[in-house]
Amino acid sequence: MRRIKSHLSKRGYIFWGFVGVGLLIAVYSYLSYRQHQHNPDDTTMPNLVQLCHGFVHICTPQGAIEKEIWLLKDAVATYGRLSYSLALACAMSVVIGITMGCFPTIEAIFYPMLNFLAKIPATAMISVFLVLGKLLLGEGENLFIAMIAFGVLPVLAQSVYLSAKYDVHDEHVNKAYTLGASNMEVITGVVWPQVLPKVLESIRLQIGPAMVFLIAAEYMMGSVGFGYRLRIQSRLLHMDVVYNYLIILGATGFFMDWAMFRFRKWACPWYSRGE
Repeated sequence: MRRIKSHLSKRGYIFWGFVGVGLLIAVYSYLSYRQHQHNPDDTTMPNLVQLCHGFVHICTPQGAIEKEIWLLKDAVATYGRLSYSLALACAMSVVIGITMGCFPTIEAIFYPMLNFLAKIPATAMISVFLVLGKLLLGEGENLFIAMIAFGVLPVLAQSVYLSAKYDVHDEHVNKAYTLGASNMEVITGVVWPQVLPKVLESIRLQIGPAMVFLIAAEYMMGSVGFGYRLRIQSRLLHMDVVYNYLIILGATGFFMDWAMFRFRKWACPWYSRGE
């Protein structure tokens, strides 16, 4: 029997990863087969053929008047909103978090507020944005971007703040001041390089919550996007379309997570957690 936390080779990780994916596919295939035994035309658990037909459907121009490809249109809307909102949230979180970690006055101002907002589920804030957001921002892309950015910001800013406060050694800061560095030079030359790996890790961990918040917002009030399409097609019981969208979302999240991990290793080669 293997010891706890024993090392597993890279080939072992890949092999057992495929085993896990295979088990998931096998369980779904069995459930779908059993469902189609009772009703061959069932669409709630589409089989492989139905899933292929659904994928072809979302990649084929639809509409009697204006021909449009659902997948392309929804992907442009959803991923555009996600990228803009994450960029806005990251920029604001880095500024707020680092200044909180460096200046006690800023920490005292923002910490109670961020700590309170971080405890409110992001999806519960949608109702607030539906009322206040439309008054301040109007309807459209700005509303979605603001909703997702401010849904992610409290947790992300707290992560940056904790890293800036506790991961930066006082000895390094004191040495920089001894050499005549200004506050801005200490922040950019000492604090920022040491918190950058944790910042990238925090952003990586916030991709999933940001996607959840975005899909929930599109599901409730969108007129285009993955969430909107899931709402319409699930009501029509077109689960062959719904499952294809879910697979695409999962693959996108997996790729973004992997890309952020590789980017962190490239940008911060000095930082290692044993990988």
